[in-house]
Amino acid sequence: MTKFRPCIDLHAGQVKQIVGGTLDSTSSALRTNYVSAHPAGYFASLYRDNSLGGAHVVMLGPGNEDAAKEALGAWPGALQVGGGIDDSNATQWVEESGAEKVIITSFLFPEGKFSQPRLDSVLAALGGDKEKLVIDLSCRKVGAGDESKWFVAMNKWQTLTDMEVNQDSISLLQPCCSEFLIHAADNEGLQKGIDEKLVTKLAEWCSIPVTYAGGGRNLDDLELVKKLSGGKVDLTIGSALDCFGGSGVKLEDCVAWNKKQQT
Repeated sequence: MTKFRPCIDLHAGQVKQIVGGTLDSTSSALRTNYVSAHPAGYFASLYRDNSLGGAHVVMLGPGNEDAAKEALGAWPGALQVGGGIDDSNATQWVEESGAEKVIITSFLFPEGKFSQPRLDSVLAALGGDKEKLVIDLSCRKVGAGDESKWFVAMNKWQTLTDMEVNQDSISLLQPCCSEFLIHAADNEGLQKGIDEKLVTKLAEWCSIPVTYAGGGRNLDDLELVKKLSGGKVDLTIGSALDCFGGSGVKLEDCVAWNKKQQT
Protein backbone atom coordinates (compact mmCIF):
# COMPACT_ATOMS: atom_id res chain seq x y z
CA MET A 1 0.00 0.00 0.00
CA THR A 2 1.24 3.50 -0.86
CA LYS A 3 2.88 5.34 2.02
CA PHE A 4 4.64 8.61 2.66
CA ARG A 5 8.42 8.29 2.84
CA PRO A 6 10.58 11.03 4.35
CA CYS A 7 14.01 12.22 3.26
CA ILE A 8 17.10 14.00 4.51
CA ASP A 9 18.87 15.77 1.65
CA LEU A 10 22.38 16.92 2.53
CA HIS A 11 24.33 19.59 0.68
CA ALA A 12 27.58 21.11 1.96
CA GLY A 13 26.96 19.45 5.33
CA GLN A 14 23.51 20.97 5.87
CA VAL A 15 19.97 19.70 5.50
CA LYS A 16 18.53 21.46 2.47
CA GLN A 17 15.73 21.29 -0.04
CA ILE A 18 17.04 22.06 -3.51
CA VAL A 19 15.45 22.45 -6.94
CA GLY A 20 16.84 19.25 -8.42
CA GLY A 21 17.35 20.47 -11.96
CA THR A 22 19.75 23.19 -10.74
CA LEU A 23 21.96 20.87 -8.71
CA ASP A 24 25.28 21.38 -10.43
CA SER A 25 28.72 22.61 -9.44
CA THR A 26 27.95 26.24 -10.23
CA SER A 27 26.76 27.93 -7.07
CA SER A 28 25.18 30.80 -9.02
CA ALA A 29 22.83 28.34 -10.73
CA LEU A 30 21.80 26.53 -7.56
CA ARG A 31 18.25 27.22 -6.41
CA THR A 32 17.63 26.33 -2.78
CA ASN A 33 14.14 26.21 -1.29
CA TYR A 34 15.20 25.72 2.31
CA VAL A 35 18.26 25.45 4.55
CA SER A 36 17.53 23.97 7.96
CA ALA A 37 18.93 25.32 11.20
CA HIS A 38 18.66 21.77 12.56
CA PRO A 39 21.32 19.11 12.03
CA ALA A 40 20.67 15.87 10.20
CA GLY A 41 20.29 13.93 13.44
CA TYR A 42 17.30 16.08 14.39
CA PHE A 43 15.34 14.87 11.38
CA ALA A 44 16.38 11.25 11.87
CA SER A 45 15.10 11.44 15.44
CA LEU A 46 11.90 13.09 14.24
CA TYR A 47 11.28 10.26 11.79
CA ARG A 48 12.18 7.65 14.41
CA ASP A 49 9.74 9.12 16.93
CA ASN A 50 6.97 9.03 14.32
CA SER A 51 7.83 5.52 13.04
CA LEU A 52 8.53 6.80 9.53
CA GLY A 53 10.66 3.96 8.22
CA GLY A 54 12.28 3.73 4.81
CA ALA A 55 13.66 7.28 4.84
CA HIS A 56 16.53 8.05 2.50
CA VAL A 57 19.54 10.17 3.44
CA VAL A 58 21.11 11.51 0.24
CA MET A 59 24.54 13.17 0.16
CA LEU A 60 24.44 15.69 -2.68
CA GLY A 61 28.12 16.20 -3.36
CA PRO A 62 31.14 16.23 -1.01
CA GLY A 63 31.30 17.34 2.60
CA ASN A 64 28.25 15.46 3.81
CA GLU A 65 29.69 12.29 5.32
CA ASP A 66 29.69 13.49 8.93
CA ALA A 67 26.12 14.76 8.68
CA ALA A 68 24.99 11.47 7.14
CA LYS A 69 26.67 9.47 9.89
CA GLU A 70 25.00 11.67 12.50
CA ALA A 71 21.60 10.88 10.99
CA LEU A 72 22.34 7.16 10.85
CA GLY A 73 23.53 7.23 14.45
CA ALA A 74 20.25 8.75 15.59
CA TRP A 75 18.28 5.82 14.18
CA PRO A 76 20.65 2.88 13.58
CA GLY A 77 19.55 0.21 11.15
CA ALA A 78 16.54 2.14 9.89
CA LEU A 79 17.71 4.66 7.28
CA GLN A 80 18.95 4.32 3.71
CA VAL A 81 22.00 6.30 2.62
CA GLY A 82 23.14 7.32 -0.85
CA GLY A 83 25.55 9.63 -2.62
CA GLY A 84 29.06 8.50 -3.47
CA ILE A 85 28.38 4.88 -2.57
CA ASP A 86 30.45 2.27 -4.40
CA ASP A 87 31.95 -1.18 -3.91
CA SER A 88 34.72 0.19 -1.69
CA ASN A 89 32.52 1.78 0.98
CA ALA A 90 29.10 0.12 0.79
CA THR A 91 29.87 -2.37 3.56
CA GLN A 92 31.28 0.35 5.79
CA TRP A 93 28.09 2.39 5.57
CA VAL A 94 26.03 -0.62 6.63
CA GLU A 95 28.25 -2.33 9.19
CA GLU A 96 30.04 0.65 10.73
CA SER A 97 27.76 3.64 10.17
CA GLY A 98 24.43 1.88 10.74
CA ALA A 99 22.62 2.26 7.42
CA GLU A 100 19.78 -0.16 6.81
CA LYS A 101 20.52 -0.06 3.07
CA VAL A 102 22.83 1.74 0.66
CA ILE A 103 21.60 3.56 -2.43
CA ILE A 104 23.68 3.62 -5.60
CA THR A 105 23.44 5.48 -8.90
CA SER A 106 26.48 7.10 -10.47
CA PHE A 107 28.88 4.26 -9.70
CA LEU A 108 26.82 1.99 -11.96
CA PHE A 109 27.33 4.30 -14.95
CA PRO A 110 31.01 4.89 -15.73
CA GLU A 111 31.15 7.53 -18.47
CA GLY A 112 27.36 7.40 -18.55
CA LYS A 113 27.10 3.76 -19.60
CA PHE A 114 25.54 1.07 -17.43
CA SER A 115 28.00 -1.49 -16.05
CA GLN A 116 26.70 -4.85 -14.85
CA PRO A 117 30.17 -5.74 -13.46
CA ARG A 118 30.00 -2.68 -11.21
CA LEU A 119 26.58 -3.70 -9.95
CA ASP A 120 27.90 -7.20 -9.33
CA SER A 121 30.86 -5.77 -7.39
CA VAL A 122 28.59 -3.80 -5.06
CA LEU A 123 26.47 -6.87 -4.41
CA ALA A 124 29.62 -8.89 -3.73
CA ALA A 125 30.81 -6.24 -1.26
CA LEU A 126 27.48 -6.59 0.54
CA GLY A 127 27.93 -10.34 0.76
CA GLY A 128 25.46 -10.95 -2.02
CA ASP A 129 22.62 -9.55 0.11
CA LYS A 130 20.39 -7.63 -2.28
CA GLU A 131 18.17 -6.66 0.66
CA LYS A 132 20.89 -4.16 1.59
CA LEU A 133 20.82 -2.48 -1.81
CA VAL A 134 18.58 0.21 -3.29
CA ILE A 135 19.13 1.24 -6.89
CA ASP A 136 18.45 4.91 -7.59
CA LEU A 137 17.11 5.38 -11.11
CA SER A 138 16.48 9.10 -10.76
CA CYS A 139 15.77 10.39 -14.21
CA ARG A 140 15.05 13.27 -16.53
CA LYS A 141 12.45 13.40 -19.25
CA VAL A 142 13.51 13.45 -22.89
CA GLY A 143 10.97 14.47 -25.50
CA ALA A 144 7.42 15.70 -25.05
CA GLY A 145 3.91 14.37 -24.92
CA ASP A 146 3.28 10.74 -25.79
CA GLU A 147 6.79 10.50 -27.23
CA SER A 148 8.52 11.39 -23.98
CA LYS A 149 10.90 8.93 -22.33
CA TRP A 150 12.91 8.95 -19.12
CA PHE A 151 16.65 8.40 -18.90
CA VAL A 152 18.65 7.81 -15.73
CA ALA A 153 20.55 10.96 -14.72
CA MET A 154 23.77 10.86 -12.69
CA ASN A 155 26.28 13.35 -11.27
CA LYS A 156 23.74 15.35 -9.27
CA TRP A 157 21.13 14.65 -11.97
CA GLN A 158 23.08 16.66 -14.56
CA THR A 159 24.40 13.88 -16.83
CA LEU A 160 22.06 11.65 -18.80
CA THR A 161 23.14 8.01 -19.03
CA ASP A 162 22.46 5.43 -21.72
CA MET A 163 19.78 3.72 -19.62
CA GLU A 164 16.15 4.43 -20.37
CA VAL A 165 13.81 3.78 -17.47
CA ASN A 166 11.41 1.26 -18.94
CA GLN A 167 10.21 -2.31 -18.53
CA ASP A 168 13.46 -3.76 -19.88
CA SER A 169 15.77 -1.87 -17.52
CA ILE A 170 13.52 -2.49 -14.52
CA SER A 171 13.40 -6.21 -15.32
CA LEU A 172 17.18 -6.27 -15.62
CA LEU A 173 17.84 -4.56 -12.31
CA GLN A 174 15.13 -5.62 -9.88
CA PRO A 175 16.56 -9.14 -9.29
CA CYS A 176 19.69 -7.37 -7.97
CA CYS A 177 18.17 -5.03 -5.36
CA SER A 178 15.45 -4.77 -2.74
CA GLU A 179 13.83 -1.59 -4.01
CA PHE A 180 14.11 1.41 -6.31
CA LEU A 181 14.33 5.11 -5.51
CA ILE A 182 13.34 7.30 -8.44
CA HIS A 183 13.48 11.08 -8.37
CA ALA A 184 11.86 12.84 -11.29
CA ALA A 185 14.65 15.41 -11.39
CA ASP A 186 12.72 17.84 -13.60
CA ASN A 187 9.97 18.00 -10.94
CA GLU A 188 12.20 17.88 -7.87
CA GLY A 189 11.79 20.86 -5.54
CA LEU A 190 9.28 22.71 -7.74
CA GLN A 191 6.12 21.77 -5.80
CA LYS A 192 4.17 21.80 -9.04
CA GLY A 193 2.88 18.26 -8.94
CA ILE A 194 4.15 14.77 -9.64
CA ASP A 195 4.97 13.18 -12.99
CA GLU A 196 1.73 11.23 -13.23
CA LYS A 197 2.75 9.25 -16.29
CA LEU A 198 5.99 8.10 -14.67
CA VAL A 199 4.22 7.02 -11.48
CA THR A 200 1.71 5.03 -13.52
CA LYS A 201 4.47 3.34 -15.52
CA LEU A 202 6.51 2.50 -12.41
CA ALA A 203 3.52 0.64 -11.01
CA GLU A 204 3.26 -1.34 -14.24
CA TRP A 205 6.97 -2.13 -14.49
CA CYS A 206 8.06 -2.80 -10.90
CA SER A 207 7.37 -5.88 -8.82
CA ILE A 208 9.53 -4.72 -5.88
CA PRO A 209 9.01 -1.64 -3.68
CA VAL A 210 9.59 1.69 -5.41
CA THR A 211 9.66 5.21 -4.00
CA TYR A 212 8.90 8.17 -6.28
CA ALA A 213 10.10 11.69 -5.43
CA GLY A 214 9.58 14.94 -7.27
CA GLY A 215 6.86 17.57 -7.14
CA GLY A 216 4.83 16.21 -4.22
CA ARG A 217 2.84 19.05 -2.66
CA ASN A 218 0.18 17.77 -0.28
CA LEU A 219 -1.99 14.90 0.89
CA ASP A 220 -3.90 15.02 -2.39
CA ASP A 221 -0.70 13.98 -4.14
CA LEU A 222 -0.38 11.01 -1.80
CA GLU A 223 -3.91 10.02 -2.72
CA LEU A 224 -3.11 10.54 -6.40
CA VAL A 225 -0.02 8.32 -6.27
CA LYS A 226 -2.05 5.68 -4.46
CA LYS A 227 -4.74 5.83 -7.15
CA LEU A 228 -2.40 5.91 -10.15
CA SER A 229 -0.20 3.08 -8.87
CA GLY A 230 -2.84 0.91 -7.27
CA GLY A 231 -0.99 1.32 -4.00
CA LYS A 232 2.30 0.00 -5.40
CA VAL A 233 4.37 3.22 -5.36
CA ASP A 234 5.42 5.24 -2.30
CA LEU A 235 5.82 9.03 -2.35
CA THR A 236 8.47 11.27 -0.85
CA ILE A 237 7.42 14.85 -0.12
CA GLY A 238 10.23 17.31 0.62
CA SER A 239 10.01 21.05 0.01
CA ALA A 240 6.26 21.22 0.67
CA LEU A 241 6.62 19.83 4.23
CA ASP A 242 6.33 22.22 7.15
CA CYS A 243 9.51 20.80 8.75
CA PHE A 244 11.36 21.96 5.62
CA GLY A 245 9.79 25.41 5.58
CA GLY A 246 6.92 24.41 3.30
CA SER A 247 3.24 25.26 3.60
CA GLY A 248 1.69 22.46 1.58
CA VAL A 249 1.44 19.78 4.22
CA LYS A 250 2.33 19.11 7.84
CA LEU A 251 4.55 16.17 8.73
CA GLU A 252 2.02 15.12 11.37
CA ASP A 253 -0.64 14.87 8.66
CA CYS A 254 1.61 12.58 6.61
CA VAL A 255 2.14 10.44 9.69
CA ALA A 256 -1.62 10.24 10.20
CA TRP A 257 -2.10 9.40 6.51
CA ASN A 258 0.31 6.47 6.82
CA LYS A 259 -1.47 5.16 9.90
CA LYS A 260 -4.79 5.39 8.08
CA GLN A 261 -3.43 3.21 5.24
CA GLN A 262 -2.43 0.55 7.73
CA THR A 263 -5.97 0.26 9.02
